[in-house]
Amino acid sequence: MSAEKTPTPDFGDTTGSRPGRRTPLIIATVAIVAAIGVTAAVGLGDGDSDKAPANGAVAVVSGGDDPTKVATVLDRPYAKPNLVLTDAQGQKFDLRERTKGKPTLLYFGYTHCPDVCPMTMSNIAIAKKQLPKADQDKLEVVFVTTDPERDTPAELAKWLPAAGDPSFTGLTGEFATIQAGARQIGIGIDPPKKEGDQVISMHGAQVVAFSPTTDQGYVLYGEDAGVDDYAKDLPKLIKGENP
Repeated sequence: MSAEKTPTPDFGDTTGSRPGRRTPLIIATVAIVAAIGVTAAVGLGDGDSDKAPANGAVAVVSGGDDPTKVATVLDRPYAKPNLVLTDAQGQKFDLRERTKGKPTLLYFGYTHCPDVCPMTMSNIAIAKKQLPKADQDKLEVVFVTTDPERDTPAELAKWLPAAGDPSFTGLTGEFATIQAGARQIGIGIDPPKKEGDQVISMHGAQVVAFSPTTDQGYVLYGEDAGVDDYAKDLPKLIKGENP
């Protein structure tokens, strides 16, 4: 049995703890982003996408004055992580190369998650089916496991179609590689650990949308984003426009 768990972060957590919610670990500093209702990890680096952000800058977000919008648009977007992992078919998958020029949603989670991860995949899958077929074919949804010891290619191949959509890409590999890739876009993940009869995997719960025109991550969605939110925004994200 496993569960997500909110740890007590070093910077102070005012949201409280409950299973299935993870306040993202922050590389350098903290910005409170009301649009996604969580403490967002938005420390940005000096433009070198292969290194963790280190200069303590805080990303400026736009569109934050509209409380009805769950999308947070970054004025300083993230470069796509330099990740080379293994897909659900056991083949090498270079994230940058395989998703270049494609609208891409990237999420870090794990298959034994009791709630947030399958709900996120399901919400995106349902919203995707509302798109015209041509747009469905353009959209890339990539799920990177935070629990690679249990989430083998075979496990991902079984879980993703049930939780989301058969077209979704599942990736696994060495934990250190995955953790470094997540850090490149300000998402913190901890090594899974056993607590009693549970295996706890703590990770940031954001979905990051990458533009097909720039290959940069310019929109963040928190765990509160629902089907209607994605359905409304996907047509614009596919074109590389702000939601």
